[in-house]
Order: sequence, then structure tokens, then C-alpha cells
Amino acid sequence: MDHKQLKYFLGLAETLHFGRASEQCHISAPTLSRQIKQLEQELGVALFIRDNRSVSLTAQGKAFVEYARTTLSQWRQFKSQCQDSRQPLSGELSFYCSVTATYSFVYDLFAQFRQQYPAIELNLNTGDPAFSIAHVQNDKEDLAVAVKPTHLPNGISYLPLGRSPLVIIAPTMACPLSDLLDSNVNGVMEWSQLPFIMPEHGILKERLDTFCTELQFTPKVYAHVSGHEAMVALASLGFGIACIPEIVLAQSPFKEQVRYLTVSEPMEPIEVGLVCKTKRLTDPVVAVLWKTAENLFTL
Repeated sequence: MDHKQLKYFLGLAETLHFGRASEQCHISAPTLSRQIKQLEQELGVALFIRDNRSVSLTAQGKAFVEYARTTLSQWRQFKSQCQDSRQPLSGELSFYCSVTATYSFVYDLFAQFRQQYPAIELNLNTGDPAFSIAHVQNDKEDLAVAVKPTHLPNGISYLPLGRSPLVIIAPTMACPLSDLLDSNVNGVMEWSQLPFIMPEHGILKERLDTFCTELQFTPKVYAHVSGHEAMVALASLGFGIACIPEIVLAQSPFKEQVRYLTVSEPMEPIEVGLVCKTKRLTDPVVAVLWKTAENLFTL
């Protein structure tokens, strides 16, 4: 087996879809299928269960995911350490963050990094920040931008990038939710009567759960949503109110379609930072990006 086959395997294991995986790996679907079959033949086991409608991992396939991620991570680190110090540093990095973070933190970081290390390939993946630390722990990504948790896991290094207040937003459009909010004439918010757009995971959910507990009410949940940007969109359409980091709203195309709700006791702000496995900082390619971030965000 070669390292390209391991990349193809992980692409299919993550998407469980030959079309999406082939696009992600920049090969055709038939080529991907052929490479997976060759890998299975070499291993002597089936890694995937395929039918006309779905793809799923076998028990052996699930076990092979960890092997593939670890092998590729160690291979990248070994290649970095073997580079000639007289030559420009080269290699590749995988980086995970939310869409908002690409504007607020990552753009300036990547702009400076690309100027200093043009031979290093950056692979950027976006998604729910609640998964950032897990992606790094599982070697799915080299580095990620994450909301700092209450307790940082062992073996994870953290570099603060910034802070953001948490705000509760509601729609500005005419709708039943706006009517309910506007009928509040005594100035006391009846939180238990309002529909909430709730985050599925992460520190934001913890903050909101604490808020509800302190005010002694159980929220009426309209929907659980993965991703802060989607929460702003649903709130702007009047489906419910949402608690989000203010930095998300600042970058949202829907910021003019929502309004702030007054909170008597503001929630604790969140802190956003760069995370990486501590042992991965010995990789020269990972280390120079970390150093670039230190210089950029600690001035």
C-alpha cells in the first residue's frame, strides 16, 4: 500500500460517498473505487460495505481509520524532519476552523504564513468549531481554531487568538416571534415562552445551559443546529432566538436582519484559540505555523 491509498481511504471513510470523496481527493470515482479495491485486496479484508444506496465502514475499516491517520501523520512529520535546512521549508498542513474564523483569524495568519513559507501546502477544512479539538486529537487535522473549553484535554497545546462576548439575537422581520417580543411591555423577558435555536455541542451549549439554569427555566427548543452561522440564519427568519458569539454576527450576511435582546446578567465571553497536539509541535512544518500565530496574536 502507498500513502495516496491511505488518503483515498480516509477521504471515503469520512464522507462515505464515492462522489464527494473523489472530488475531495481530486480523482475520478472509478479511480477511487479501484484504489480502494486494491487496498482491500492487499489487506485481505473488506474495509467498506457497498450497495446501490450507501457506503459504510466494516469493523476492520473502522479500526483501519486510526492506523491510516497515524501513519500519514508520522510520515509528514518524518519528511519535515529530513528536509535540508539549506532549502525552503516544504510540506503540507491540514487546518480546521469555522467559516467565521476564516475571516476573523485565519485570513491574516495564512496571509503572513504564505509570504514566509510559500512551499508549504495549506489544506483548510471548515465546520462546526465544537469538533475542532476532537479533529486534532484524532489526527484528522494538524491544527484547528477552537473555542477554549472549561478543561483543556491532556496533550493539547493552546494559543489564545481572541475573545468574543456572547449575545442573544432575535429577528427584526415581522413574524409571530417579533410580535411576542414586542408585546413584552413590563420589561421582564419571559424566556420560557420563547423558542430557542440551540447549539448541538460545545462550550456555547454549556454557556446557554448555565444561563437557563440560573434563570430557572427550561427552554422551548425549536431546533438543534450544528454551526454558529446557521443559527444566525434561522434566527433572522424568525424560527427562534439564538445565543451566538458576537464575532459570528459581525461577519454574518444576516446581521442587519437580527437585533439584540437585553440580558440582565451577560454570559461569560468565549475565548478562541489555536489548538494542536503538543507532540506535533516537534514537526518543523507545524512549529513554524504555530510560531507565526504567536508572533501575530501576541504583539
